[in-house]
Amino acid sequence: MTTPDECLFCRIVAGQIPADVVLETDSCLAFRDIEPQAPVHVLVVPRAHHRDLGELVAADPGLAAELLAGVGAVAEQEGLDHYRVVFNTGERAGQSVFHVHGHVLGGRSLVWPPG
Repeated sequence: MTTPDECLFCRIVAGQIPADVVLETDSCLAFRDIEPQAPVHVLVVPRAHHRDLGELVAADPGLAAELLAGVGAVAEQEGLDHYRVVFNTGERAGQSVFHVHGHVLGGRSLVWPPG
């Protein structure tokens, strides 16, 4: 289990690791993904450490709502009228950093299969 001292996103929130920040609120931070999967790929994280979405919702539903408000604010700020939001929960679902985060993806068609 990752502790907040070891957590990459906690260290970004604390300013110990630089990030291309696009939005800050009292409860959340949003920054560009370093390996973008779309022209716009922004991660939205709560400042407080929670392992994944399920843990966050159980512990603090109000913060979960604030995280979703941050997702909406990022989409609006980035000028996205069509976008995808992804929360990976667990290693087998593709979660690689165990601090809850939403991926805001847009800037191109995200329909699968393409065409």
